[in-house]
Amino acid sequence: MRIESTEFAVTGHWNGGWDERGLQAWAEALRAKCPGSPVSLGLVFLTPQLFSQAAQVLEILRVHARIPLLVGCSSTSLIIGGQEVEDEPGIVAGLYHLPGADLKGFYFSQAQIEEANGPAYWHQATGIAVDQTNGWLVFADPFHLDSERWLTGWNEAYAPLPILGGLASGDAQEQQTQVYLNGQVWDEGGVAVSVGGAVRMASVISQGCTPIGETWTITKAEGNLIHEIGNRPAYQVLVETFNGLPREQQKRAQGNLFVGLVINEYQDEFHRGDFLVRNLLGGDPVSGILAVGARPRAGQSLRFQCRDATAATEDMVALLRRAREQTGEARVYGGCLCCCNGRGRRFFKQPNHDAALAQDHLGPLPLTGFFCNGEIGPVGDRNFLHGYTASLALFVQKS
Repeated sequence: MRIESTEFAVTGHWNGGWDERGLQAWAEALRAKCPGSPVSLGLVFLTPQLFSQAAQVLEILRVHARIPLLVGCSSTSLIIGGQEVEDEPGIVAGLYHLPGADLKGFYFSQAQIEEANGPAYWHQATGIAVDQTNGWLVFADPFHLDSERWLTGWNEAYAPLPILGGLASGDAQEQQTQVYLNGQVWDEGGVAVSVGGAVRMASVISQGCTPIGETWTITKAEGNLIHEIGNRPAYQVLVETFNGLPREQQKRAQGNLFVGLVINEYQDEFHRGDFLVRNLLGGDPVSGILAVGARPRAGQSLRFQCRDATAATEDMVALLRRAREQTGEARVYGGCLCCCNGRGRRFFKQPNHDAALAQDHLGPLPLTGFFCNGEIGPVGDRNFLHGYTASLALFVQKS
């Protein structure tokens, strides 16, 4: 049992299985660490070993930690503070005091996604208009919910406001996950919290890549195929970009090349975080065509990207530094870190990579989170589903 506290939050890690009395004592200990501050929001993430007791765990936290709004999901690995607890049974919980925040929780289903017919549908279903929120924190089931379709609808309803979070992980063989809102447990659908009032959402969306070569303009594209870049065969531009890299970087880039597409073109220059990274599926040297995991358009800016552990570290550090500069003197009350299952110790060859970097650059930061089957976060003025990404949602004092 581990508990960490700051002025505005308490986080805890239960490193074990079901123990009703022990969990009650843990929840009471969590609440005792913040006696002078009302709890605004609770986040909870638990592993599949506790699926059958999930509803009881939620009730214990709500009653004994006195949490008015509790939201979360299941995961195979958990995050607390600067530690990533990978592939071990347990629970992490965070109790956040968010002064002046206006919070509202909401559950949504696949049936609603299919029924939705425009922004007004979601404004009515959630009871939240655009001017009533500063952003959303969302956790969803990846197996029974059309997440892309849902996010398209919520972008229409709420963009450019940030939507942050991740898709739950759990029992991959049985394709079973859980999402939680207050005392309710669902094995499909999604849960969302609107963050409004005096607290806003800030984000760090690290897609694990570093840009290489120049920024180009796509001059001919069709569907997911890029025919020409800068009025030249796209494949030729890719080859020249690769050949222009230092030999050591060429070794790193082999088999690890991606494309980065600019979402917001109305900028004088583009930096990390301005590019939506998508898979480079293949290329044909004869026709000069590249196939990518997106639908690029003519006139869109593109920059090739390299993804490996070194590049992912560079990207995370640069974006955390930018976040520190952008938040300035505003108080950061805490955060929620959603990391791809493909990251962690297996990718970086060391423990606690993303969580520790967040603490190094933004800490001491009250942090809870989990490892995902997909990450949610903004690039430019729209929100996307990502892979191999660390999506960090920050609760920040609104100036």
